[in-house]
Amino acid sequence: MYSLYLKRLIDFLASFFLLILFFPIIIFVSILLAVINWNNPFFFQNRPGLHGKVFRVVKFKTMSNALDAYGNLLPDEQRLKGFGKIIRKTSIDEIPQLWNVLKGDMSLVGPRPLLEEYLPLYNSNQAQRHLVRPGITGLAQINGRNSLSWENKFEYDVYYVKNLSLKMDLKILWITFFKVFRSEGVNQKGHVTMPKFEGTKIDDLK
Repeated sequence: MYSLYLKRLIDFLASFFLLILFFPIIIFVSILLAVINWNNPFFFQNRPGLHGKVFRVVKFKTMSNALDAYGNLLPDEQRLKGFGKIIRKTSIDEIPQLWNVLKGDMSLVGPRPLLEEYLPLYNSNQAQRHLVRPGITGLAQINGRNSLSWENKFEYDVYYVKNLSLKMDLKILWITFFKVFRSEGVNQKGHVTMPKFEGTKIDDLK
């Protein structure tokens, strides 16, 4: 009952009121990012959602479009500076995803929506993360976020899918509230967020 109907109703109502509540912040940050970077303050990217269906996720754009001498984008760590770094560290960049929740692309709680190119790299167990809508926060986010290995993150995602409940969602939201203020697990050592997922090696499954 909860996973089929109530969860979506809660997502819709909560995202609607949160968008109204955060509207002044959205306007302020949008203007500031537009002035600082001289471009669109929002970042759009295709991500796979429920059952692998692709949608366009929206976030605040925290990295510049700085290029090297050959016209290629500079590494993430060189494009994430100043105000963008603050936005990322405080998770303010995630607020626009409430629009995705309102539309039904995402949920408040669920496995994080990852890159479309990862779809063929999941093993059969990891692919179960797409049996529910992706979330702004999730079980992996409150248990280490980007400090976890990909395999550990997917283990949390699949556990969530198999044990989804109102109680678990409320617990994740509650813990997320405190994690955001502590900025825990935002980076993995040596990376702005996470290194790319290249598939699970057989040795990792033993």
